[in-house]
Amino acid sequence: MKPKISSSRKITVAYLCAILWSFCFPAWSQEPARTVFQGVRVFDGSTGTLSPAQNVLIENNTILQVSREWTQEMKTAPTKIDGKGKTLIPGLIDVHLHLVFGSLSMVEMLSPGLNQEGIMNKAGKGAEEMLMRGFTSVRDVGGPIFPLKNAIDQGKILGPRVWPSGAIISQTAGHGDFRTPDERSRKFFGTPSRAELFGATFIADGKPEVLTAVRENLRFGASQIKLMAGGGTSSAYDPIDVTQYTLEEMQAAVEAAEDWGTYVTVHAYTDRAVQKAIQAGVRCVEHGQMVSEETLQLMAEKGIWLSLQNLMEDSPNMDPARREKRKPVLEGQKKVWAKAKELGVKLAWGTDFLFEPELNREQNAYILKLQEWFSPAEILKMITHDNAQLLALSGNRSPYRGELGVVKTGALADLILVDGNPLEDLSLLAQPEEKFLVIMKDGKVVKNRLK
Repeated sequence: MKPKISSSRKITVAYLCAILWSFCFPAWSQEPARTVFQGVRVFDGSTGTLSPAQNVLIENNTILQVSREWTQEMKTAPTKIDGKGKTLIPGLIDVHLHLVFGSLSMVEMLSPGLNQEGIMNKAGKGAEEMLMRGFTSVRDVGGPIFPLKNAIDQGKILGPRVWPSGAIISQTAGHGDFRTPDERSRKFFGTPSRAELFGATFIADGKPEVLTAVRENLRFGASQIKLMAGGGTSSAYDPIDVTQYTLEEMQAAVEAAEDWGTYVTVHAYTDRAVQKAIQAGVRCVEHGQMVSEETLQLMAEKGIWLSLQNLMEDSPNMDPARREKRKPVLEGQKKVWAKAKELGVKLAWGTDFLFEPELNREQNAYILKLQEWFSPAEILKMITHDNAQLLALSGNRSPYRGELGVVKTGALADLILVDGNPLEDLSLLAQPEEKFLVIMKDGKVVKNRLK
């Protein structure tokens, strides 16, 4: 009579067999996923010209070959996309946006019925639409982003790669103090504000609280830290000219971020706010439209990034008080782009749409506003290669491994096939639905109009 084998022992035997099989027949025996773009002109991200017709082979999520030759590996690739002389460019990058705040109106943000499910539905739809506009990577510089980012990375939602900052860190009465008039200070009355409970902001005063806020964001996976260093236009309590956080508080944030191998970026418009932030050791400034030539020169000398926007002049849905606060910012932005370029400041571009979801459809059109100061080649390089360089500042805290913003061997395969030459006609970038024939993110085709 044969002895009976218990079910638990059967499972153990099966598990051991699986391990033995993996040693005998390793994963490399499986055919890698390969796609080739045939006969495309390449904007590689680092030069201002298009190549002659080339072939670009992708293996899994990486560019394996860029060659004028039709190699054996290309011949055997199961997926071939005939580019017919059209233009292959890196995926677009927006380094200053808020996927959640940009998907909700202020009325929705303040609604008593707002919940996590509602946030995910709105922001998830916005993330998918953004990817379909060709934005394959974004830097989210403040807000309750982690659930959405995780859903994108797990393939549950279509969307761009996300470099998250997590909750905005603000002093009391700072630009990230989103409390309504009836909400009292957590420190004195013991109740966190609604915005804090949703993960939108940390109101942190003094070195210990700033350190805790920074470390809490890093714990959840922040790739960089966003600190409010000056007044803003979309908040109720702080005039545009005020400077926020003491030098000691900002230095504490910088030290905590650097201990994790990453950096602090600050919201700041004025000379005083920006210069104090630089003294504290920050490596990037968001906005800066009101700074002087002296401050821009300091940024150029120290290699500080200026993450700049070209804000809209007006909006019918904008609160009158916010419209009034924005006037000096709009006046300054007419000068700062040209002067920063002249002085050699490291420039990056983003949109910074807030609480007006309908504006997101204009994301690509805002690229064209840069033509006042830059050539099409300079603009295309900024929104691909240069923006990717800023993303890389996160170092080991970057959530994705590999080089972006370029089309070259070894880079990640985030690519767009454009119907036409954007170096001759930049307006093609503002027509993603018609002119972006193929969009690829992480080696996977998410849109293909050539089928």
